[in-house]
Amino acid sequence: MFLIKRNPFGHILFLKKWLIRIFAVLTHKRYRGFNQLQIEGSEIIKSLPDTNVLFISNHQTYFADVVAMFHVFNASLSGRQDSIKNVGYIWQPKLNIYYVAAKETMQAGLLPKILSYAGAITVERTWRSSGKDVTEKRDINPNDTENIKIALADGWVITFPQGTTKSFKPVRKGTAHIIKQHRPIVVPIVIDGFRRSFDKKGLRMKKKGILQSFIIKPPLEIDYDNDTIEQIVEKIEFAIEQHTSFLKVIPAEEIEAQEALNKTRQWEY
Repeated sequence: MFLIKRNPFGHILFLKKWLIRIFAVLTHKRYRGFNQLQIEGSEIIKSLPDTNVLFISNHQTYFADVVAMFHVFNASLSGRQDSIKNVGYIWQPKLNIYYVAAKETMQAGLLPKILSYAGAITVERTWRSSGKDVTEKRDINPNDTENIKIALADGWVITFPQGTTKSFKPVRKGTAHIIKQHRPIVVPIVIDGFRRSFDKKGLRMKKKGILQSFIIKPPLEIDYDNDTIEQIVEKIEFAIEQHTSFLKVIPAEEIEAQEALNKTRQWEY
């Protein structure tokens, strides 16, 4: 019976556990070795309940962001403080972690389909198709929101409320509707450095010696009854540091200096 135990989506937990273990071992050096993942706030992870937690984050690559979260969450739950040192933490991974991803992305090739088994909740984007914005937005698939509801009831859900890897794009209202309807604990995460480390898909490394940052913030204070959708959207934008007020003009010489530093920076372990 142990071998055929499944989660609410029909995934065999034994297979999912080994899939997470294998990919964690294969990717560990991408965050601690070739590059350095600087983590803040991991103590927040250990204080969270086992279910109905929604993580919101800015987005820089298709897959590397999510993989880093699996590393950080499991390392934190195993007692590591702001560290993913020693990948042994992945031997008993938390199996009820899910992440929201575009259906077309997760169906684009064999590897994404395999990664989907690790916990993807695939959704049909109403505003974008085949990598291009659509002029007429499609209706939301009710199965998508139902699957997110099921995932929250079973565990933790990671979502990228902008729905794109481009910075400072608007937060989609769908995330705010989910928050008002299901009342999860909402934990913001702000990441950086992934765009410089990896290609857009997050599968191929572009540069080594990049400092990647991963900041976990305290849960948002949300009045589920009285906050409007617009107010929740604004809270999300500020929490993941994607509100337009965070925009600033960076001098060209500062950018060139930072790129030169990244090329010469070497990390010791």
